[in-house]
Amino acid sequence: MNTREIAEEYRLTYWSEIMRERQESGLSVRAYSAKAGFHENRYYYWQRKLREAAVGELRKIERVETGLTPVGFTEIKLEEEPREKAEVEARAEKSEITIEATGLKITTDSEYPIEKLAALVEAVSGR
Repeated sequence: MNTREIAEEYRLTYWSEIMRERQESGLSVRAYSAKAGFHENRYYYWQRKLREAAVGELRKIERVETGLTPVGFTEIKLEEEPREKAEVEARAEKSEITIEATGLKITTDSEYPIEKLAALVEAVSGR
């Protein structure tokens, strides 16, 4: 890491702390900036920089991941809506719940007790 990267990392850390303090204060950006002695445009500039850095980190994680879905995210597949009334009724009778997380996939019908499902997920995930 060169000195430019170290300086940028320091500034990002500094401004993330400023943003956390502003949020905890409950003040608007304009009011907090005036109180802290800097222009609100400077706040928004560093907010954008922090977001860009966060996106860059997410992209690094995606490259490291072996699957298509980044860590901490779950893929949700949406199905097309049925075109006929009979299809709607058939789906209503066969409604399913599918939970996918960290390589685990559980599919059950909607009648399965949620408490048992939660206990199963907890047991399998080792929490």
